[in-house]
Amino acid sequence: MLFATDEVLAFYDIAPQAPVHVLVVPRRHIPSLAATQPEDRQLLGSLLAAAAEAARRCGIAEGYRVVVNSGRAAGQSVHHLHLHVLGGRGLRWPPG
Repeated sequence: MLFATDEVLAFYDIAPQAPVHVLVVPRRHIPSLAATQPEDRQLLGSLLAAAAEAARRCGIAEGYRVVVNSGRAAGQSVHHLHLHVLGGRGLRWPPG
């Protein structure tokens, strides 16, 4: 576990796609970004703030990518909203 708050958890991915690959997950179950509601705005802000904190703690704050896959067609395989924080190497665009 990298860190935890009352709203989110941040931990290292078990199948990393970059030298640094952290998942930021809300404690409350939300199936995907598409399933969020207007009342989730504060939680969504907390997730992004946690992604920035994860990048700082991992030493990649100078350059990292935050990815959210929403739905099977986008590659979401775990149906609980989560952000991927990727860094530690050059990241090209477009991805995938």
